[in-house]
Amino acid sequence: MHFSIPETETRAGDGGTAYVAYNIHVNGVLHCRVRYSQLLGLHEQLRKEYGANVVPAFPPKKIFTLTPAEVEQRREQLEKYMQAVRQDPTLGGSETFNSFLRKAQQETQQIPTEEVVLEVLLSNGQKVKVTILTSDQTEDVLEAVASKLDLPDDLVGYFSLFLVRETKDGAFSFVRKLQEFELPYVSVTSLHNPEFRIILRKSYWDSSYDDDVMEHRVGLNLLYAQTVSDIEHGWILVNKEQHRQLKSLQEKVSKKEFIRLAQTLKYYGYLKFDPCVTDFPEKGCHVVVSAGNNELNFQVRLPSEQIKEGSFKVTRMRCWRVTSSVPMSNGPSGSSPGKSEVKLELAFEYLMSKDRLQWVTITSPQAIMLSICLQSMVDELMVKKSGGSIRKMFRRRVNGTLRRSDSQQAVKSPPLLDSPDASREPMAKLSSKLTSVSLRGISHSSSANDVGANNFHGNYAFEGIGDEDL
Repeated sequence: MHFSIPETETRAGDGGTAYVAYNIHVNGVLHCRVRYSQLLGLHEQLRKEYGANVVPAFPPKKIFTLTPAEVEQRREQLEKYMQAVRQDPTLGGSETFNSFLRKAQQETQQIPTEEVVLEVLLSNGQKVKVTILTSDQTEDVLEAVASKLDLPDDLVGYFSLFLVRETKDGAFSFVRKLQEFELPYVSVTSLHNPEFRIILRKSYWDSSYDDDVMEHRVGLNLLYAQTVSDIEHGWILVNKEQHRQLKSLQEKVSKKEFIRLAQTLKYYGYLKFDPCVTDFPEKGCHVVVSAGNNELNFQVRLPSEQIKEGSFKVTRMRCWRVTSSVPMSNGPSGSSPGKSEVKLELAFEYLMSKDRLQWVTITSPQAIMLSICLQSMVDELMVKKSGGSIRKMFRRRVNGTLRRSDSQQAVKSPPLLDSPDASREPMAKLSSKLTSVSLRGISHSSSANDVGANNFHGNYAFEGIGDEDL
């Protein structure tokens, strides 16, 4: 997640006294509006809980009224402070920090705490309606959806809620994974656009974890529905013979066998992004990026109109960063993600050969989601490397068990697959070396337009390689 405080506002307090409010944006969208005193209160609470040596320095109080230059200086200092706290594994994941942001989000959007019905989509378009509180956090909502579907406690950790934007063809453009510091109902309703929805989707990359999910009927149905949807939207490539086999398995209701066959297909388990622009192999190339199998796959349309394909392995990314090439203010409060005034870029530093690192840039409104995908791939690789497993018991904080809904909802079986799209263009390999390249990125940019000058992600899964490995 990328925090910024791109602007301040002068607002009237309860007694009519003017004060400066700081607009905290998350991923380029207004999350909450807070006063200096509120952030100071957060800082003091963090110091009390974790110690002065752990918590970053906080901008000092001023005795006199701040000049415009001092207001701007404080804004920059507070932005760096929030970024530093969020990026610290202990502070950024703390309940103190997250509950502060949740409360501030609800107060800013002026949504009272009350019981509401929230609609969550499954991959096949099925709607799951859950009764929640407007103040319920992401974990609470995921819990409610799992309960409604009768998904077992130990499988809930394999799924996540995502904010998506529904496209005209019925597909979904992924905005971000919903986080622990936000209230899903508030996040989606404050966008004031019915195209934005919340969807349930598996949150892991390694297809070997499918075995765990398929152990239970509901997990199998969710995975099956997602796989069928990904094939129908062209995210998974299928030739005519494979399509015939898959349709036959569908007719027999052989869901496990269907998934087993799908696992062998190209781009199974990948998340496909909207067409965007890259500077690789040359500036201004149009590209379709897909994330999966511990890589970013590029389908690049060259100026010659030839389409070429290649992949960047996450283990050879030295670091990456997300930046904004234009100021993220000037838009209305709570403006939608991806509007034209916000030009987001993901840049990663890639080990092209033993001693040659090269920056590759993707310009896309979905740059933040791409960064989230890279980070989750690295996290999953590190868990596996340490001998751990992503299998988690998802426990209710109060009594240690998942709240079970009085009424369950079955996952509907999707319709049979349509005929394969014969218009898909064949692709040439971008280069023999590119298919085995990998990335990670660290840099120090002083650009005032960065989403955050500290938003550089070092890759713990980075592997040094020699020329013989390429």
